[in-house]
Order: sequence, then C-alpha cells, then structure tokens
Amino acid sequence: MELVDVTVYYLEMLAPSHRIVAAPQDELVVQHVPAPSVPYYRGLYNAVGQDYYWLSRRKMSDEALALVIGDARNEFHVLHVAGTPAGFAEMDRRQPDEIELVQFGLMPDFIGQGLGKWFLQWTIEKAWSYDPKRFWLHTCTLDHPAALPNYRNAGFTLFKQEAIRREL
Repeated sequence: MELVDVTVYYLEMLAPSHRIVAAPQDELVVQHVPAPSVPYYRGLYNAVGQDYYWLSRRKMSDEALALVIGDARNEFHVLHVAGTPAGFAEMDRRQPDEIELVQFGLMPDFIGQGLGKWFLQWTIEKAWSYDPKRFWLHTCTLDHPAALPNYRNAGFTLFKQEAIRREL
C-alpha cells in the first residue's frame, strides 16, 4: 500500500449563491436516481473518481454501500449530455440542517467543456431548495486541479484545512 501526503480542504456555504451559469451546450439533463443499484453506482463512481484515487465508497462492502445509497436522504443525481452519463453529484441530507456534497465530478471525456461549473451550480440550487443552514464538502490535492477553484468561485469558503497521509 502506497501512502502519499495530501492536503484536504473543507469548504462550506452558509447561504445560497445566486450566480447564473449558462448551460455550456444543449441537451443537458440531470436525472435523480433514487436508490441506484450498487453496480450502477460503482460504475459511475469509478469512471469519475479513478484518476483521483477516490477511496471512500470503493472500500465499502456492497452491503454497506447499498444501505447508504438506498437511503432516500442520500441523493444521487446523474448529469447526462445528449443522453450519455457525464458525471454525478451525491448529496447526503441525513444530518439535520446541513447537506454534504459527498461526491461530485465528471467523467474524463466531459472535463474542460464548462460542464463542471454548470453542474455545480445546478447542485447548489438543488441543495438550497431544502433550506439547510449549511451546505459543505471536502476536496483534496488528489482531485482535479479545477475542483478547488470551481468550488471557491461558486461561493464556498474554506473553513478547515489539514495535511494527512493516505493510501492511494
């Protein structure tokens, strides 16, 4: 097992950001997938996160993962471009008054087209439709280099930063 030094950034939004982000292209649809199957979820999770060493869900057993993604308060939204899955957002609404953006990303073929900025704004608006007191996430130096700037430009502010060693 290889260990690497990683900086983790914790960001939050305490009020909705009201920025307008134009759709970068036609035929964008976000589909809510209630209780996705474990193979479907893992397929999208791995397609989006494999280049960034996503581990949290990969290390979970199928049974444990099914319990999390089967909870109606854990929302799974898939971005489609002209009918093709392009990325997803997973929001955890299980804690009162707050929502965590647990996973967010695009598949490699869809990066660099302005979709991340648009999809993040869609996700922000969806989260604030539940009227939480706080919407938060964490990202790290293993994620795509545009992730942290995208979150900051969307209105998230840094509330904690830590250096850790973690496995790849």
